[in-house]
Amino acid sequence: MKALSIRAPWWWAIITPTIGKDIENRDWRTNFRGRVLIHAGKWYKDLEVMDDLWTIQRILKVDDPTKDHAKFLKPFGGCIVGSVEIVDCVTESRSPWFFGKYGFVLKNPVAFDKAIQFKGALGFFEVPDEVLKYE
Repeated sequence: MKALSIRAPWWWAIITPTIGKDIENRDWRTNFRGRVLIHAGKWYKDLEVMDDLWTIQRILKVDDPTKDHAKFLKPFGGCIVGSVEIVDCVTESRSPWFFGKYGFVLKNPVAFDKAIQFKGALGFFEVPDEVLKYE
């Protein structure tokens, strides 16, 4: 199955139903349509994550989207945390989440009960079926 590595806090905003991030912004377009695994990227900087959380806060118009951002960073970096369907790739959108050159339109996110350790990569990458089988 294909996977896409997404850095914090954006992966969290995609798989959390109450957040509802429905666009993944990229500098490149894709013709891929279908379910893709969400890989929580290992790379992050606390200040950049805090800036991104402020962006989420402005989009959602809430006081604090998460009280403790660290809870979803270190434990999940380098893990597959869920999946989502990519249904389109657009250059314009009314979604408040669109602010890229290209936006992958996302539907039907699923958060996994247990994160699965797996090394990510740039772009789409393949995850063998046996990795997805829980112990």
